[in-house]
Amino acid sequence: MKTYRKELWFELNRRRQLINITREVEQCLKESKITEGLLLCNAMHITSSVFINDDESGLHQDFETWLEKLAPEKPYSQYRHNSYEDNADAHLKRTVMGREVVVAVTDGHLDFGPWEQIFYGEFDGNRPKRVLVKIIGE
Repeated sequence: MKTYRKELWFELNRRRQLINITREVEQCLKESKITEGLLLCNAMHITSSVFINDDESGLHQDFETWLEKLAPEKPYSQYRHNSYEDNADAHLKRTVMGREVVVAVTDGHLDFGPWEQIFYGEFDGNRPKRVLVKIIGE
């Protein structure tokens, strides 16, 4: 069995943003030379997320609207955590959107269903953040 590990770094210039990282993850798979196995992709920060969904701008806006209703950023004083920081909402948003995805690798490709793409969700940006890609297989 072979293994591969790589960190992808992002520094987004907004507090919240969703970006499609499918191409970067596919490049990792190509570099790994693994053709059958499993790929794990996970956020390495407690205020960011990795998830799979459709790459459609209306849906992305729906996520933003829905998440802001669930855990509004302001007023900061509504959260106990914010006596230390101002990002309690980002922690909650990450919990809803998830930490990681696992994708089957078949014949050297990510084994996706129709329209599936991998996204990095940033909920407390403006500083460097990383995503781990770990692949195991043959």
